[in-house]
Amino acid sequence: MNKKITVIEQLLPILQRAWSLYSSSKWTQNNPAKGQCGVTALIINDIFGGEIFKTPEGWHFYNKINQNYHDLTASQFSTQIQYLNVPSNRVEAFNDTNEKQYGYLKEKIYRYLKEDR
Repeated sequence: MNKKITVIEQLLPILQRAWSLYSSSKWTQNNPAKGQCGVTALIINDIFGGEIFKTPEGWHFYNKINQNYHDLTASQFSTQIQYLNVPSNRVEAFNDTNEKQYGYLKEKIYRYLKEDR
């Protein structure tokens, strides 16, 4: 990865370019974040470390980095999410995706990070 992302929110436009039916079967043009929470939480964890959390909104996954919670897929919901900050992990987040979707999104994100320098 050549481009240094220092703030997690800098990753959002890159994710929005990369999300597709290949990273989640629930993806739509009108709701590109739909179904992307598990795979996105894993990628964010790869890049920034931190912890993975979930909320019982159908077990929605997000991240905690440096004492701050980040949910880059919250836009998939039409209502406010009730964050209960239930600790989770990579295994649970991976149960929300599969190896093919994870590999696709990771490759796309790392390629975009190299291009955006």
